[in-house]
Amino acid sequence: MAIHIIILMNLHLVVKRLFLYYIIMYDTFIGLEVHVHLLTKTKVFCGCRAAFGDEPNTNICPVCMGYPGVLPALNIDAMRMACTVARALHCRIPEQTWFDRKQYFYPDMPKNYQISQFTSPLGQEGWLEIENKTISKKIRIRECHLEEDAGKMIHTGTVSLIDYNRAGIALLEIVTEPDINCGEEAEIFIQQLRRTVRYLGVSDGNMEEGSLRADANISINVQGKGLGNKVEIKNLNSSRFVRLGLDYERTRQAEILDSGGIITQETRLWNENRDRTEIMRTKENANDYRYFPEPDLPLFSADDAFLKSVETALVELPSNRIKRFKAEYQLNGEQAAALCEERPFADYFEAVVCAALTGNAMTKNETAQKAANWLLSDIKHLLACRNTGVENIAALKLKPQRLATIITLVAQGLVSIKNAKQTLAAVIAEDKNPEDVIKEHGWEQISDSKIIGAALDKVYAGEEKTFCEVKEALANGNSKRAATLCAYLTGKILAATQGRANPEIAGKLLNEKIAGINGSHAV
Repeated sequence: MAIHIIILMNLHLVVKRLFLYYIIMYDTFIGLEVHVHLLTKTKVFCGCRAAFGDEPNTNICPVCMGYPGVLPALNIDAMRMACTVARALHCRIPEQTWFDRKQYFYPDMPKNYQISQFTSPLGQEGWLEIENKTISKKIRIRECHLEEDAGKMIHTGTVSLIDYNRAGIALLEIVTEPDINCGEEAEIFIQQLRRTVRYLGVSDGNMEEGSLRADANISINVQGKGLGNKVEIKNLNSSRFVRLGLDYERTRQAEILDSGGIITQETRLWNENRDRTEIMRTKENANDYRYFPEPDLPLFSADDAFLKSVETALVELPSNRIKRFKAEYQLNGEQAAALCEERPFADYFEAVVCAALTGNAMTKNETAQKAANWLLSDIKHLLACRNTGVENIAALKLKPQRLATIITLVAQGLVSIKNAKQTLAAVIAEDKNPEDVIKEHGWEQISDSKIIGAALDKVYAGEEKTFCEVKEALANGNSKRAATLCAYLTGKILAATQGRANPEIAGKLLNEKIAGINGSHAV
C-alpha cells in the first residue's frame, strides 16, 4: 500500500511539471556571465606573478593589496588577449575604452573596490554559435570587459582564510544576452567558449581550478509576456553544474508562478550535494556598486598596430575546423568533433594526414579516415593509460611522420594490423622509426602465396575435422556457420605465420582449398 502511495505521489509531480512546461508554456530567458582567467605572466595592473597553486599570499605587492598611494599600470598583454577573444566572438572593438571603479566591500577585495569596465567594454555586440545534434543557434554577446579578479576565501569550520594570490589576476568577463532557453544550451555554450579560449591560447579554461567559471541569470514568464524577475546563480564551476542549476531553478520558479507567487530578484548558490539552489543574498543593482571612472588609468586607444596584433593572434576556431574537417576529409560529425576537441590533437591529425599522403596510393579521404581511426582509438587509449588527455599528445613523443609511416605500411600490405599496433607501442617505447622496429622484430607481412600455402597445408593436417564441418555447413546452406569456421581457420593460418600472413591472401587460398575439397562454391 505504501509503495502504491509513493508511486502515485511521484506520478503527481511528473504530471505537475508537464503541466507547468507544456500547458502553461512558460518562456525561459537565460543570460550567462562567464569569467575567464587570462594566461598572462603577471597580473593585470601590477608586476606580481600570475600562477595557480603557489604558496598562499606569496604573489602580492602594495598595488594588488591596495596600499595607499600606489598606482596601477595596465598589462598590455592582458588587453591584447582580451581583445583577441572579443574578435573571435565577432565583437566590435571601440577606438577608445577606459576602466571604472566598482565599489566592492568584501574581505577578498583588499582595495575595497575593483578596477573593471562598465561604460566602455573593450568588446561589444558579438555572437557565438552553438551546435549539437538537436540545437543550432547563435547566442548574442552583449559585451566583453577586462577586470581584476578578487582573492580566494577558504572556509574551514568557524574560520575563514584568504589567499590574495588571485587578487589582481587578469579576468575577462563575457556577458551574453538572454538568448539561452534551457540548461542544455547553457552547457553547450560554456563548452564551446572553453574550447575557443583554449584554441586561442589565452586561457587554460580549467574550471576545477577556477580559471573559467560562470554566473547564470534566469527568469521565466508566461509565454509572450517578456522577461520576468531575474535570479542569479553564482560561481558555477562546471558546465554540468550550469545545466543542472538552471534546470532546477526553472522548475522552482515555475512552481512559484503556478501557485500565484512572485519571483524574488536574488542571488542563489548551487548546492551540488543536495542538487538544488539555495538563497545567498538579495540581488544588488548596478547603482549599488557606485561605478565611476578609474582616475589612475588613462584612456586606452586601440591603434592600428594593436588591432593588427589582435588579428594576427586569431586562429581557426573549433566550430569552423569541425565544419572543414567534415567537408575536406569527409569525416562524420562525431569524428570531426572528437579530433577538434583540442587544438594540439587537431593539428597532429592534419600533420599525420599530410605526411601519409606523400608517396601513398590512398586518396586524401581514405588517408584521413585511417588517421582518424588510429588517433581516436589507439592513440587515445595510450594517452588514457598515461592518465592524460588528447591536449597532451606531445607527451607520447610520437612524431606525426612515424604514425603516418605505420598507416602507409598497413595500406601497402607490408605489415598486418596486429603487428602494426605492436609496432606503434615499440616505436614510442624505443624511440625508433617504424621500419627499423618491424625489421628488428621480424614483423614484415608475408604476401608470398607459397609460404602462406605451406602454412595452410599444416593447418589442414591438424584441422581436417573442421574442414569437414565447413563442407557440411555449405552443403546445408548454413553460410553463417561456414563463415565462422573459415574465420577460425584463417586465424590458425595467421598464427602459424606469427601473425605475418596477409589476411586477404590467406582467405583467398583457404577458399580455394575448401572449393577443391568439397567440389562446392567457396565461402
